[in-house]
Amino acid sequence: MINNDVLRSLRYTLSLNEARVADIIKLADYDVSGDQIAAFLEREGEANYRECSDEVLVHFLDGLIIHRRGKSEKPRPQPDITNVTNNVILKKLRLAFELKEEDMHQLMAMASFKVSKPELNALFRKEGHKNYRPCGDQFLRNFLKGLTLRIRG
Repeated sequence: MINNDVLRSLRYTLSLNEARVADIIKLADYDVSGDQIAAFLEREGEANYRECSDEVLVHFLDGLIIHRRGKSEKPRPQPDITNVTNNVILKKLRLAFELKEEDMHQLMAMASFKVSKPELNALFRKEGHKNYRPCGDQFLRNFLKGLTLRIRG
């Protein structure tokens, strides 16, 4: 899924303005201006549109975890920005919103998307595991839709 779409969706879900998005990213020790955020939130093809890099999205997701759960006492490892997949995005969102397996099933049901327990578990396996399954764009879109319905309700 396109990073800009994920950022736009989460911004809408949480009712965040550009300054608040920038503040959340700063929680993960990364600097980005409100103008840059505004450019990431533009639609593709608009004059000020800029592609949101994996680095910015990962720092936003890490900042979101800190924002929602608080700062951990453990030293935070440097985020891996070389392999940002839908699975990584899904894992970070699950962590940020403290979602259990049944919560995930409820969100997917709210988005009218059926998923079995083994299918869901396969998305959270380590890449290379025999039961690992890549998270598709459609699954992530429906997850974000269910999350929006749950939060904005």
